[in-house]
Amino acid sequence: MDVTITRFVPFEGAGPLKAFCDVAVGDLLIKGVRVIAGRQGLLVRMPRQQSKEGTWYDSVVPLSQAMKTEISRVVLETFAQQARIGPPEDRSA
Repeated sequence: MDVTITRFVPFEGAGPLKAFCDVAVGDLLIKGVRVIAGRQGLLVRMPRQQSKEGTWYDSVVPLSQAMKTEISRVVLETFAQQARIGPPEDRSA
């Protein structure tokens, strides 16, 4: 399955959120995938919703480990590439 990033927004700062992006998987668009700094490195998290009771639930769940791994690989590769290049306003033409 073809996995591509359609939008990527990096964040700077002390918080754990490092970026969010939209990921196209075939003909499906997943909006709001997040890159989080965890205790053991960067993690890719799917979009989630909060219930009335305050519990958070993933709103998109890959059904196979292979798909989860592929989405994570593509998102983290894009994150690494963006970190090397820097934000768009820092690029000189």
